[in-house]
Amino acid sequence: MLPLAELHLHIEGTLESDLLVELARRNGVLLPTYDPAELTARYGNFADLQAFLDVYYANLAVLATEEDFHDLAAAYLARAAAAGVRRAEIFCDPQTHLRNGVPLEVVFGGLGAALAEARASGMSADLIVCFLRDLGADAAEELLRGALPFREHFIGVGLDSAELGWPPRLFRTAYEIAAAEGLHRVAHAGEEGGPEFVREALDVLGVERIDHGNRALEDPDLVARLRDERVPLTVCPLSNVALKGVARIEDHPLPRMLELGLVATVNSDDPAYFGGGIDANVAAVRTKLGLTDDDLSVLARNSFEAAFVHDADRTRWLAEVDAWSGSPSP
Repeated sequence: MLPLAELHLHIEGTLESDLLVELARRNGVLLPTYDPAELTARYGNFADLQAFLDVYYANLAVLATEEDFHDLAAAYLARAAAAGVRRAEIFCDPQTHLRNGVPLEVVFGGLGAALAEARASGMSADLIVCFLRDLGADAAEELLRGALPFREHFIGVGLDSAELGWPPRLFRTAYEIAAAEGLHRVAHAGEEGGPEFVREALDVLGVERIDHGNRALEDPDLVARLRDERVPLTVCPLSNVALKGVARIEDHPLPRMLELGLVATVNSDDPAYFGGGIDANVAAVRTKLGLTDDDLSVLARNSFEAAFVHDADRTRWLAEVDAWSGSPSP
């Protein structure tokens, strides 16, 4: 099985329908139906990103206790390990849970416990705290200051939710605070917003990776910069199709990214809603985009190059990729 790092994964987006129903019953939360298959069937045709987010946020009302957050993360980590994931850098959205009346110590306590169990079993995993851009810059700064007492539970910050109307520059101060704290910095850009959002994320926020980044291909100068500076793109093929960013998987720009020499990686984004985990995304790009084993090896190597890990771990995982491909690194 191809070894990979998954770098663009929202833990809240891993809430599979069977666990959703279990948690709803556990916590007395009303759902439109308690049939997991019927719930999953409702996810097949989102009109756009906002239509997805409306369902996504409503479902998160079932998360209330440390046990809930533990069970959510433990379920994802088990599936990821079975799919070949060696390293998981997991987004979480604490602002959503704060709005639902769940304290930060509950969120970090539950997620942290599951990650600790995964590490004990040999998997590498860490959290990245994301700001919901549609709540604004002041809320991002407030969240970060509130989260810093739990600093041992996360390694970085990100920026997610609806992109249009919320350019990266609005969040400069939050990212400056994060940089001063030694936190890694990533941001969603170029999914809905144009190439200028990618430039701002790099120049104003000082991000080390771009989450999505598809629309960067519209700007040749930006493409050259991303290539020359080895800025990773955490690409999510099935997500892009589900949210209408790409009409069909066959039209996805991932092969073009590889042709251009970009540090593209494959990830699942919100797998409970978009057709499956990282293994489903790899299968889709292999069968529908015609990527070869050599291409998949490049994607795997890119994922470990882009991961926020020690060099010794990276070297070990790259050796696994070489063993999978049968072609040792030059």
